[in-house]
Amino acid sequence: MANPGYGKRSAPDQHPRTTHDFAHLPPREAAIAAYIDRLPGGADISVKTLAKTLPYGQCALRTALNNLQKAGHLRRGREHLTDAKGSRWITRTWFSRTARDDDWWAAFTRGDVPEAMADVRKETRPPTRSRAHILLAALGRTAPVLSLSAAECAELAPLLTEWFARGATDETVVRTLTAGLPSPVHHPASLIRRRLTTKLPPEPSPARPPLRILECAKCGVPGRPEALPGGVCGACRGEHAPAHSNAPLHASAVRAHAAEIRAAMDQRRYEPDKTYERTPV
Repeated sequence: MANPGYGKRSAPDQHPRTTHDFAHLPPREAAIAAYIDRLPGGADISVKTLAKTLPYGQCALRTALNNLQKAGHLRRGREHLTDAKGSRWITRTWFSRTARDDDWWAAFTRGDVPEAMADVRKETRPPTRSRAHILLAALGRTAPVLSLSAAECAELAPLLTEWFARGATDETVVRTLTAGLPSPVHHPASLIRRRLTTKLPPEPSPARPPLRILECAKCGVPGRPEALPGGVCGACRGEHAPAHSNAPLHASAVRAHAAEIRAAMDQRRYEPDKTYERTPV
């Protein structure tokens, strides 16, 4: 395993695992991808560590990982975190069993992951009781006067589901529904319905998407996703820089270039695989 906060990071909304996930890759890349896919989150997937386990040298592994990035299974970059320890950039390596195109990775970098295809597992699984239904059915164990029938649990479950959608925990719900009960309780279902309606918690504030930057697989230079098709920058693809124009840049382009310059400066200033606190200006 890598140091806490590093190592393999699984991309969201992947398809169920099958025996043909990497059939489109060359044998070496397919074997390495299948091995990485089965590693847990946080596993060290650096070239040096993989070379100690897999029958390939570091050069072969570095080439294979670059090919996996080109095929859409891998992206390297950094993510900006802010917590009690301060603000810092940490290195990230994201892996996806499901191959993704450049547009998907660009949306992921912005924190705007597109909706995945319908999960076939949901169609094949037998219907099960929801989390809300299970909690309501078990409520009588904590407060016998609040015992409900199966029909009442099914009727009240949608109200409780909204609580969970707003971040309420099971403990919070049980405490709210069982505290200060009148004696006697004539209509448990009516009392629970009233409390679920009148004590509904407020909607949580929308979470800010994480700030992410992708890096070129070959030279490591950071850049916008659209400037790194296949995870490789234009310079490493052999493209020549466009001729300079005297036309003024749009404000959004200026901000984007400034962000790239700051990220490049950070990369040269900081050692890889370490975290640093950003000094407030």
